[in-house]
Amino acid sequence: MPELPEVETVRRTLENLVLGKTIEDITVKWAKIIKHPDDLAEFKSLLVGQTIRSIGRRGKFLKIILDDVVLVSHLRMEGRYVYVENGEEADKHTHVIFSFTDGSELRYRDVRKFGTMHVYPLGEEEAHLPLSQLGPEPFDPSFEPIELWNKLQKTTRKIKPVLLDQTVLVGLGNIYVDEALFKVGLSPEAEARSLSKKQVEKLHQAIVETLMEAVEQGGSTIRSYVNSQGDMGMFQQRLSVYARKGEPCLNCGTEIIRIVVGGRGTHICPSCQK
Repeated sequence: MPELPEVETVRRTLENLVLGKTIEDITVKWAKIIKHPDDLAEFKSLLVGQTIRSIGRRGKFLKIILDDVVLVSHLRMEGRYVYVENGEEADKHTHVIFSFTDGSELRYRDVRKFGTMHVYPLGEEEAHLPLSQLGPEPFDPSFEPIELWNKLQKTTRKIKPVLLDQTVLVGLGNIYVDEALFKVGLSPEAEARSLSKKQVEKLHQAIVETLMEAVEQGGSTIRSYVNSQGDMGMFQQRLSVYARKGEPCLNCGTEIIRIVVGGRGTHICPSCQK
């Protein structure tokens, strides 16, 4: 599933491609992607005639901001947007097509059909699901280490499942949790509330640094992720533990192992993260 760096990369790419474009028509081939409103005619009427003014992001969600409404889009496992100018025929995995007045199209393609779309009046999107229950943004200057520490004190869960919880902190998934925990030498199995304020301060810094570096590299292409122009992310070339099972730790040379924590495959150095 695309995490914050991948979604931010898609946001930046779309911003360069579709700003100022006006929606002339919408074709929906897989109605289950549309979650709100659940009436397709209403969904289309809210968007047709609207011009895209900006592209935002909240956690792993894209916010396509138009004149009067906001389209909240979650890519889930395999979703991606493809910008098309030449009118080529859409493949079988293209489920929503936004046709613009200039003849170009923005197509939503999703092999697994897990993605979702919600449309709300401009300014009201944060008050409704799926955005209303999200935690703070890692890049928000107001999100300080003490706030993270306070959240960790309220749970007996292991640190990895807590960091994956989007109500605690948004944007993190398997890749970047593993990388951040390795960077500070923390075991993913450590009880969250057992961490000291100093450890949480270092973890907070590692999370921000890891995500920022990944954004600069265009995210990580592990399986199928590419941006809206078909370009791969490059951060996978800088991964320290994720997907490196059997390879030597970059710090100490110990073999990276894969364990399961909270039901999720997890990569660690058993020496650096005791």
